[in-house]
Amino acid sequence: MSSTRTGEILVLGASGKTGRLVAERLTALGHSVRAASRSSAIRFDWDDTSTWTPALAGVDAVFFVPTETLGLAERTAFVDQAKAAGVRRIVQLSVRGVAPEGGFHPTEEAVTRSGLEWTLLRPCWFNQDFAAPDFFLTEVLAGELATPAGEGREPFIDAADIAAVAVAALTEEGHAGRAYDLSGPQALTFAEALDVIGAATGRTLRHRHIGGAEYREVLIAAGASADDARSIADFLEGVAKGADAYLSTGVQEVLGREPRTFESYVQATAPTGVWTPDGR
Repeated sequence: MSSTRTGEILVLGASGKTGRLVAERLTALGHSVRAASRSSAIRFDWDDTSTWTPALAGVDAVFFVPTETLGLAERTAFVDQAKAAGVRRIVQLSVRGVAPEGGFHPTEEAVTRSGLEWTLLRPCWFNQDFAAPDFFLTEVLAGELATPAGEGREPFIDAADIAAVAVAALTEEGHAGRAYDLSGPQALTFAEALDVIGAATGRTLRHRHIGGAEYREVLIAAGASADDARSIADFLEGVAKGADAYLSTGVQEVLGREPRTFESYVQATAPTGVWTPDGR
């Protein structure tokens, strides 16, 4: 698709798995980027609306990463403020499988009803979730990951592929009014994914199935909110039922190439020592 000139781009969640990569890729391509998060030089906090105005001032496009617990009223207030500030284009990171076929989930309505040039990105679980302390890393390091996913399959997607699609939607024509479902090229069980990591690290890793209620308690004990714990457990129970065992073609549609495989991600990541207890 053809490129378009765009002004400064606000990247929310710029310290996160996807936002960081979006900001880096935009910068590498020569775009003017305003990276914002609660800990960045340009501060943005969903719970502090006084941070919204300076973050939005003068930007042309926004990479929108709402939190799970952000209500529709808060989402709408932000999008309305973005529109009033002169934002023309907004790309929202959503979730695959939550919207009815051909429709939108309530968490997407603030964007789709905004009158802006909007694009929705709906990825499944990330490759990087296995290396994230707030997801599966601690358990992988311990040698056993217990989840409600059972023998269900998940086509894990790489965060870099999501970021590349986001950058295209932010800077190219032809993506307005589109919702892209994003997945990797193959659906693996969690046990198979752990086998790939184990083979690359010389470790024996095990997946154990536990019930959703037990998993919620584990997450809450680890510091997750009750709402976040319920949401994560529900998604993984859906995986166990086969709800996510299908491939999507959003990466191919936007980028004209196949998405990265889980094996490729693991081979590139294992040498960093992230999955070995001694870090080597």
